[in-house]
Amino acid sequence: MHKKIKSIIEEKINQNINLEIPKDLSLGHFAFAVFKIAKEQKTNPIKLAEEFCQNFKGCSEFCEIEAVRGFVNFKLSSKFLIEQIDLALKKDIDFAKEEDKNQKILLEYVSANPTGPLHIGHARGAVFGDTLNRVGKYLGYDIVTEYYINDAGAQIELLGLSISLAAKEFLFNEEVEYPEKYYRGEYLVDIAKKAYEKFGKDIFYDEARFNELAQFGKDLVLEIIIKDLKNIGIEFDNFVSEKSLYKDWDKVRNILETNGYLYKKDGKIFIKSSEFGDDNDRVVVRDDGRPTYLAGDIIYHKFKFDRDFDRYINIWGADHHGYIKRVKAAIKFLGYDETKLEILLSQMVSLLKDGKPFKMSKRAGTVVLMSEVVEEIGSEAMRFIFLTKSADKHLEFELNDLKKQDSSNPIFYINYAHARINQLFQKAQKDIKYIKDLKIDNIPDEIKEIAFYSLLLNNVLNEAWNKREFQKITEYLYNLSSKIHKFYNEFKIVGSKSENEYLKVLAMAKLSIKTGLSLLGIKAKEKM
Repeated sequence: MHKKIKSIIEEKINQNINLEIPKDLSLGHFAFAVFKIAKEQKTNPIKLAEEFCQNFKGCSEFCEIEAVRGFVNFKLSSKFLIEQIDLALKKDIDFAKEEDKNQKILLEYVSANPTGPLHIGHARGAVFGDTLNRVGKYLGYDIVTEYYINDAGAQIELLGLSISLAAKEFLFNEEVEYPEKYYRGEYLVDIAKKAYEKFGKDIFYDEARFNELAQFGKDLVLEIIIKDLKNIGIEFDNFVSEKSLYKDWDKVRNILETNGYLYKKDGKIFIKSSEFGDDNDRVVVRDDGRPTYLAGDIIYHKFKFDRDFDRYINIWGADHHGYIKRVKAAIKFLGYDETKLEILLSQMVSLLKDGKPFKMSKRAGTVVLMSEVVEEIGSEAMRFIFLTKSADKHLEFELNDLKKQDSSNPIFYINYAHARINQLFQKAQKDIKYIKDLKIDNIPDEIKEIAFYSLLLNNVLNEAWNKREFQKITEYLYNLSSKIHKFYNEFKIVGSKSENEYLKVLAMAKLSIKTGLSLLGIKAKEKM
């Protein structure tokens, strides 16, 4: 709708405009400022706005056009709103969908080390990435999702040691002296039990076999991660193993050396990332000849760019902020366009229960597990609350608020609006399909705001996608639901002379809520 109105206005005045939605809808549904145009034409903006109004005489899309202090305000006609509602209801859940944009995007997210189950910080990045994927595909982008498995290096070696320690303490009742760094949690005991069944006792005491133990544990942890993600509606197209990529290091290293971006110092090999704004040059090969974690990332990004996508998006934890310049430097040094890579950061989450920090269970070790939060409030409430704030801002929320069955719980409030509309159709003894096909001639003024707001979903989705701010969708759904509840409480709907008109508009509102929630990975409740 927004695009259609913008196109009509620009054609009538032969100018490009920034079409806005006024905060106060009593002024109009849409408006644009003429100051920039007036400056270019060296004319009075107030006079120019009044002149522009004359261009829209006879336009059936508008019922009122007004010039106010250099702005032109437009109120949409019932005829136009009804046409848009009829088109939307006919398309059903695809009503705000866009056609193929012919742009391929590789989206990498989560990519948590397979050394333990996902914690609540991973979960936020997972929900953000999945929503980016859902909304992007709906808007016509061709997106491939990928999980990069960090299955090489010190963290995997540490996993093998940690499983051995868990076995000795909990399976064989030995006193264990723990090193400063090790993984902990009940999941390690479960892995140790399975390793004992498969390999016997000796593997826990033979350091030469710790890598074998670690690889066994890594595979089991990855199964846990995949299962936990599936439980909240997230699945990946591809999984890429870091370990499998190191065979290409010599080839990648040769390219960087040929391009003049590597040098040797103190037995180590450095990449000249400071030339790209990094604080220091970074080690890519240790003095013992082993490639570093950064080397693995460089190989992986070459593998990404070799697949020739139009754009690449990485979602990383906020602690990776300092890593951005060195990775982009490497991409440029390999001869690719580093501007095609967009890196989004996901901040951490603080959980409260009864106003106090949520306690970790012994299953978790040192973190709050994603699965624990899902057990507490359900996956849909968790997904929703993670999307109520920009991912790059710290988020704190009270778990008990998301269990409440009242308006203080936003996901309940939105679902209740959706279910309430269903209830109205049942009370009126009218099938929603009958109302969808019913022709109406007018939209009463008292429900026109809901009609207009319900048709804004495509505009909201585009703004959320372009700014990577999916709280715009949660805010939209909450505000639409608020308008529905207010209307329900103030007007008689079933049995009124405008019953059919009301139900037609509410069918549109119901569709917007259902579609919006589905793009957040949430199924709208039909009954509550």
